[in-house]
Formats: sequence, C-alpha cells, structure tokens
Amino acid sequence: MPAPSSIPVEYFVILSAVLFIMGVLGVLVRRNAIMIFMSIELMLNAANLALVGFARQWGEVGGQLIVFFVITVAAAEVAVGLALIVAIYKSKKTIDIDELHALEG
Repeated sequence: MPAPSSIPVEYFVILSAVLFIMGVLGVLVRRNAIMIFMSIELMLNAANLALVGFARQWGEVGGQLIVFFVITVAAAEVAVGLALIVAIYKSKKTIDIDELHALEG
C-alpha cells in the first residue's frame, strides 16, 4: 500500500494562524455573544490544528493527546457558556455585549 502524500507542516501552521487571526478578529469586532463564543471556539480549533500538525511531523502522539483534552474542555465550555448566554437572554432579553454593558449599574 503506498504511503499517503506528506503535507508539509508549514501548511498546517499557516492555516492554523489564519484561523486563529479570524477568531481574534471575531472576538474584537463582533458584539453578539454567540458570535464571540464561536470565535473563541475557532481559536481553540486553530491551536488544535497546529498541535496535530506538529505531532504528525515529529511522529509523537503527545500533541494528539493534548488535543483530545482541549476538545473535552471545549465541550464543557460550550455547555456552560451556552447555558449562561440563555440565562442572560431570559433575564435581559438581549445578548448584544454593548447593550448588556449599558445595563450595568
């Protein structure tokens, strides 16, 4: 059976950097709490992609194990974060970050 084509690790790192930058821009630009939440998840997945790329390059499973734990923590974060967003929406009737900040006091 022929070996799969080897994709250079630089491609993984470049794609990971682009995804991470998109996530940072989403956090900085968006005002909707769900969109900010999705941007944070995009940044976590970008870091996971870089870890898997480096683990593949070095032939180690350590990076893949870390990714497994990051995905586990991200799943718990999603559950808690969405519960908080729903609770805030029920009490304030909005999830716009600027409006929620204006309601303080």
